[in-house]
Amino acid sequence: MTTKVLLVDDDREVREALGQTLELCDLDPILAGSYVAAKDHIAPEFDGVIVTDIRMPGRDGFHLLARAREVDPDLPVILLTGEGDIPMAVRAMEQGAHGFLEKPCGPKNFVAAVKQALGLRAEVLAARRAQAAKVEGDAAARMLVGRSPQAEAMRTQVRAIARARAEALVCGPPGSGTSKVAEVIHLLSASARAPFVKRAGAGLDEAGLVAAMEEAGGGTLYLDEIAALPPGTQYALLDRLESGGARPRVIGGSTRDPGAEAEAGRLNAELFWRLDLMRVTIPALRERPDDIPVLFRHYVAQACEQANLPMPEIEAELLARLMARDWPGNARALTSVAMRVAMGLDPGLEAPVLAQDEPGLAEQLARVERSLLIEALRRHEGHATRTAEALKLPRKTFYDKLARHDLRPEDYRHE
Repeated sequence: MTTKVLLVDDDREVREALGQTLELCDLDPILAGSYVAAKDHIAPEFDGVIVTDIRMPGRDGFHLLARAREVDPDLPVILLTGEGDIPMAVRAMEQGAHGFLEKPCGPKNFVAAVKQALGLRAEVLAARRAQAAKVEGDAAARMLVGRSPQAEAMRTQVRAIARARAEALVCGPPGSGTSKVAEVIHLLSASARAPFVKRAGAGLDEAGLVAAMEEAGGGTLYLDEIAALPPGTQYALLDRLESGGARPRVIGGSTRDPGAEAEAGRLNAELFWRLDLMRVTIPALRERPDDIPVLFRHYVAQACEQANLPMPEIEAELLARLMARDWPGNARALTSVAMRVAMGLDPGLEAPVLAQDEPGLAEQLARVERSLLIEALRRHEGHATRTAEALKLPRKTFYDKLARHDLRPEDYRHE
């Protein structure tokens, strides 16, 4: 159990006496005489609890409670109250305080209340660590980067498909990474320890199909551009899927509409319906511009790690230029730019030529502003005051911008 107690009281004698009481019980007090001295200790990762007097010069215990609630709503705050402060303390509890103790309080009651709050804090932090470990071990969260609603919907689809054993299709525009999504489905499935085998559909004959299925065993066989399989191989694959018996799961990939390919006769219609039992569609980058800064930083970091290079500073101006592009090459094209930046080369971005159906300057600037707001909110873990200060925006202007872009700070706080 954690042992840290941030003890805040402007009366030095009271503060030191309570601190000694905590030390005698093998707890670790952090003494502070004011709001200013205490506030920097309060952070989401603070693994202790707060005990604070209500009445203090300057910013009092209510301000400290508000600060704690803003940083971490689950951080227990115990209020020390004088005889006349009890109604005030009750009101504070309605605002989220964990409890209150009337001064002077006996050591036994004081330590018991603190240890109860520490136990609660330990449970909350343990649950957070378990959740973080779960997310970190989730291949969808680790490998399918993006914070947009479209990216989250794609991860949800991938997880659902992974739980099933049925065949599937992964569709997306060129460069979107269909094979990567197929691999994530495999890694999240019950067959994750079995092989994941990839083959290009074009030119794969029946003998090659049989060999690939044998290599995949009880794992997954991914066939890229499924409609490019020769007709004979398509029939052989359909026959294998319908014959039952031990075989790998088959996932087909396509950068074209597989339904349209089936209608045109390039994809066997029965094979299409067999594979289309479950389908995940990868959204194009132009459909989720908010993900471009996140993906770009991820790709730059990957390139730097692979080449043992330091992570360069990525300017907001570069991110704005990236977001202004249409990205017909999707993730593959963005990765190429990221590699150039990682190596210290010019990213090779020319001013985009806008087609008639592409967003104008005002919309592009709005996208950039929204992305910068999201980045700042995530960096400051959803704390509105800190975010506004970091962006050097007056509070009203900051909240006006949040409303304009339909953003809520609480959506960016750690669970």
